[in-house]
Amino acid sequence: MIEIKVNSKVSVHYTGRLADGQVFDSSEGREPLTFTVGAGQLIKGFEDGVMGMKVNESKTLNISSEEAYGPRREELIQVIEKAMLPKDLDPQVGQKLASQGTDGRQMVVNVTAVDDSTITIDGNHELAGRDLIFDIEVISIQ
Repeated sequence: MIEIKVNSKVSVHYTGRLADGQVFDSSEGREPLTFTVGAGQLIKGFEDGVMGMKVNESKTLNISSEEAYGPRREELIQVIEKAMLPKDLDPQVGQKLASQGTDGRQMVVNVTAVDDSTITIDGNHELAGRDLIFDIEVISIQ
């Protein structure tokens, strides 16, 4: 029987949750997640965790924050003057904005606070600093 290895095209059903049981993502009711192992499409811990699995095999992966989205980085939290924003933008807490980093790369930031003259944005991934648990089932391997 075929085992998952680097460059395998794999389809899996999954449920991702935090240590407290809160589900943050799932393929339930959707098509399975399909990816190529080793292509860097998914977090390292997920790709490493499926290595060696076979079709119809199920497993629970416990992925440390270092193998997921990394630690939270305080330098990715910034306070911005509202005067620096486009005039038609009315930022709200929880809103996602596109921002350009000093290196020119686009990134998505989350508005975490708004007051009369400033907004606070956080460029950390929402799951940064969190250990993740995935229940996975391999559907197909090519």
